[in-house]
Amino acid sequence: MKTLTDCAVAVLTTADAREKTTLSRTLAGEWFASREAGHPLPLGSTAPPDNPARPERPELLHPRDVPRRRPGTEAGRIALLHAIAHIELNAVDLHWDIIARFAHIEMPPGFYDDWVKAADEESKHFNLLADRLEAYGSHYGALPAHAGMWRAAADTIDDFEGRLAVVPMVLEARGLDVTPGMIDIFKRADDAASVAALETIYAEEVGHVAYGSKWFHYQCGRSLVDPKDAFHQLVERYFHGPLKPPFNEEKRAEAGIPPDFYWPLAESR
Repeated sequence: MKTLTDCAVAVLTTADAREKTTLSRTLAGEWFASREAGHPLPLGSTAPPDNPARPERPELLHPRDVPRRRPGTEAGRIALLHAIAHIELNAVDLHWDIIARFAHIEMPPGFYDDWVKAADEESKHFNLLADRLEAYGSHYGALPAHAGMWRAAADTIDDFEGRLAVVPMVLEARGLDVTPGMIDIFKRADDAASVAALETIYAEEVGHVAYGSKWFHYQCGRSLVDPKDAFHQLVERYFHGPLKPPFNEEKRAEAGIPPDFYWPLAESR
């Protein structure tokens, strides 16, 4: 019988970006259909790969070697869409990976619902952006991309709380900070379709950050540790460098992350 971790590994071992995201959405649909039918797929214990399969393109570069974007030009806007698409594709793998990698930790069914939903939405986000790239006459893989996107997963490969702290509560929370500015870039360019895609992403990413906060607090409650102190310790251990203001305090609060979680990590490092 197919298991949820089988589904996760199937996505993680699919290299082509469009095939990966199509499979991700199909398997997410199967999970929720099984839940609604009252016969959810068993969790299973299929081990994920250390690194997900990736397409031959884009070329992956060290962050300092990725060319600077000039969003005032069409080429710059294409580069910005490409960079966001790359983030979204990595997020698909990150959300399936947390399901399979930490399947040995007993969690409530809602945990799996949340991350399957997040993976499904990230898959939709990637396809929205890939469609916009193609409308511009480009495609995902046409430009070099950031090679460090999987670093947070590698660093927290055996630390469940660290993964929850760093991926949704730091990296995805950063998306809440910067996306309004990106939406403004495409508004100024009168690109309504890209604005619509980014507004969809912005609205749904709040939920992904909230999932991280919810389950991080759940784990801290299990361990009887203070969530704020634990968050500071884990981010200092696994995140490389200070958190960068300005912060979108309204959306971070909506996602369950108060200012005293992140401001000390920006001010003291």
